[in-house]
Amino acid sequence: MNESTPPPVIMPGGNAIQPRIVLWCITIVAVGLSLFQLYSAGIQPLGLFYQRSIHLALIMLLAFLMFPAFGPHRKRGVLGWGIDFIFFAGALITGGYLVLNLDAIFSRAGFWNETDILVACIATVTVLEASRRAVGLGMTIIGLLAIIYAFAGPRGELPWLGEWMPGILAHRGYSLDRVAGQLYLGQEGIFGLPLGVAATYIFIFVLFGAFLESTGAGKFFIDMAYAATGRQRGGPAKAAVLASAGMGSISGSAIANVVTTGAFTIPLMKKLGYKPKQAGGIEAAASTGGQIMPPLMGAGAFLIAEYTNTPYLEIVKISILPAIMYFATVYLFVHIIALKQGMQGMPKSELPQMRQVMKDGWHFLLPLAVLVWLLAMSMSPMRVGYYAVVTMIAVAVIRYALWYFFVAPKQGQPVTLERTRGVLWAGLVKLVQGLELGARNAVAVSMACAVAGIIVGVVGLTGLGLKFSSMMLAFSGGNLVLALVMVLLASLILGMGLPVTASYIVLIVLVGPALTAEFGVPLLIAHLVVFWYSQDSNVTPPIALAGFAGAAIAGSKPMETGVQAWKFAKGLYLIPLFMVFNPEIIVGGPVPVVIWNGVIAILALGAFAASLEGYLFTRMSWLPRLAIGGAIFAVFYPSLWTEVVGVVVMSVVIAANWQASRREVLSVPS
Repeated sequence: MNESTPPPVIMPGGNAIQPRIVLWCITIVAVGLSLFQLYSAGIQPLGLFYQRSIHLALIMLLAFLMFPAFGPHRKRGVLGWGIDFIFFAGALITGGYLVLNLDAIFSRAGFWNETDILVACIATVTVLEASRRAVGLGMTIIGLLAIIYAFAGPRGELPWLGEWMPGILAHRGYSLDRVAGQLYLGQEGIFGLPLGVAATYIFIFVLFGAFLESTGAGKFFIDMAYAATGRQRGGPAKAAVLASAGMGSISGSAIANVVTTGAFTIPLMKKLGYKPKQAGGIEAAASTGGQIMPPLMGAGAFLIAEYTNTPYLEIVKISILPAIMYFATVYLFVHIIALKQGMQGMPKSELPQMRQVMKDGWHFLLPLAVLVWLLAMSMSPMRVGYYAVVTMIAVAVIRYALWYFFVAPKQGQPVTLERTRGVLWAGLVKLVQGLELGARNAVAVSMACAVAGIIVGVVGLTGLGLKFSSMMLAFSGGNLVLALVMVLLASLILGMGLPVTASYIVLIVLVGPALTAEFGVPLLIAHLVVFWYSQDSNVTPPIALAGFAGAAIAGSKPMETGVQAWKFAKGLYLIPLFMVFNPEIIVGGPVPVVIWNGVIAILALGAFAASLEGYLFTRMSWLPRLAIGGAIFAVFYPSLWTEVVGVVVMSVVIAANWQASRREVLSVPS
């Protein structure tokens, strides 16, 4: 390499080694995408197909630039660039054909010409390849299998394959024209509801989270958590739980949350006395919970709102109590381990002061307050996201301007023309970084939603959803608990190859009708249950990506850390079960009933943590641990008498352990 050749740069998005010209192209496309999204969200809303097609075209261009064809650690070469240029053209054709020919396509709805079908095939292949690069091979394979399934039947392109289908999965089979039209030229395929939500609500809030991250909100939330909990037993671990609750809600990714907050919290947990596998597991479990924490809940709240026709604010309100229950469980695990291992809190001198933290970062709370206020005013979530982003930028600019013109001169940094130019340039760079980061972070989610649209389109075309419901009913024998176990197992299997958002979409299309129609689960609760179970794939071995990310930071074995994360996150199993059998906490009911259910649920989850760790005020023998296990089952069973019996048993065990711990204290010589 000669001196005139710019060195390659390791790019954060995709971890690929990229030449500078590619980085410039990524920045231009990413900033253009973010500006387009802001324009359509707050200035000039666009029609359904215009919005989604332009969004998808830009997202795919970004995916092909960020992720080379042969992997992130290999140079593209001539062949790689040739492949990429073909797919660049495919991305532009995918979006441009609809934008330029939308009226003509509508006029011949159902009677497609050869060009329509050719472009539909190009679009489908391009989407699958972009998904392979940005999301992973698993998502692409499932999309391919869905397409093959649509062709498998006596009237399809693959009639011989239809002969191998079990009777319950058999269907008539469909031609290339019908499948291509379903996937590209209608509202039930690639441009269906999943991509629609990604192209509107999800992107604008991912962009909001990117600006919070780029302006330092992450450090503010972490410092605030440490100031609040650092002096308690196991303080850093409790701070990890609280910081992950705050950051996870806005980051949109459990794994991103682990590496963001875990870089601070995991080393401190290890320093305090937590085993490396425990530190990594605690951070992974807490970060996963960020996806169920209002107000943003990753991408899930928007999808649930669209699928159930429930106002977004209502989804946020009913999710508060379950989220608190989940984090209370992780928090109790942390506290019990600290007691069990005799840990103490951190010295006051090593902790940030709450007053100073709030003085330095109070402005980060203003955009969140604006967001909640506008949602309460029943404004569209997309418009709310737009104003939240604008508020975030405005607050950052005003705060820095006040410092530059009034504080800096007193510190010996006078206002000069040269320094002002430098400050303006630095501010512009920061703005571009925020716009670029938001677009980068949205690539994987949008591509997952596009392929999920393929799967949803095939399910609708072939009637697979109703057949899956019949299978589910047959295998469970009409038992709701067994049906929920099947949903859980399905979510784990899907979660090995799909991101959480895609796993939720696929599962709710397949099992949602059975849960609501056959088992009588309310629609909203069915969606929440599937969404919660989809989160569990982040922390459940053998593929626990959030747990593995925590292990990398903690320096522990990935599988051991994954097991610890699975243990700490077991609220993801129990709380959805409680929602199903006690729907009052979600759909509403008498206030005393809601309070009673909330109290006994938190009590049961705390007892569950104690029984798993074998410690409650003092070490527990196997008998009280078994008794608590039975009591937890009784509390979650839908009967008032069993709930009362379970609460009584738990109370007796708690009281007995408390007395045992007091006797141990009194027996220790002074």
